[in-house]
Amino acid sequence: MYIAIEGVIGVGKTSLARLLQPSFKSNLLLEIFEENPFLQEFYQDRARYAFQTQIFFLLSRYRQQRNNVPELLQSQKNLISDYTFEKDALFADVNLQGDELEVYYSVHTALAERIPVPDLIVYLKANTDTLLQRITMRDRSYERSMESGYIALLNEAYEKFFTVASHDRNILIVDTNELDFVHKPSDLQFIDNRIRQILHLPPFQAALPIDG
Repeated sequence: MYIAIEGVIGVGKTSLARLLQPSFKSNLLLEIFEENPFLQEFYQDRARYAFQTQIFFLLSRYRQQRNNVPELLQSQKNLISDYTFEKDALFADVNLQGDELEVYYSVHTALAERIPVPDLIVYLKANTDTLLQRITMRDRSYERSMESGYIALLNEAYEKFFTVASHDRNILIVDTNELDFVHKPSDLQFIDNRIRQILHLPPFQAALPIDG
């Protein structure tokens, strides 16, 4: 079983993936973003560094997914990832335009055909103010110059993609505005149960409603 956690910067994807790992007895695939040499400059001058940053992320994510996901899926364990390959295109739509966006999509389309698709995408949503609070609390140095307007644009793009656009993917939408799954075991169990319910993995409480 392959589960991918998705959502805007700061929503808690990596934390949730780590917390779910013991319950699902899974391997863990975490996005490698610190190695991008353009990231800090990008947050200081998005227009100048967007294309370099985006292409680096695209190739890095492709390499990680292509090299690791098939091998991990052949093991006897489940797999949980804290991102999907599709996220890269969402960022590109916000950060690129014109010829740069066309070039990006020509590469992305060719690479995406080779990437395994998750059995379930868990989309963690939150309003922009909540995301900004969480970003401030974790205090990563390269995110300190991040603009609130940028997070708002990303949030809008994610919302359109995961809640408005039609999909052939299995998507579970979880509103995290009032949840604290890092510090409250009951909130973590709530998400765990909803995943098990939609994937029909025991034990779960069948009475809980499902969105998405």
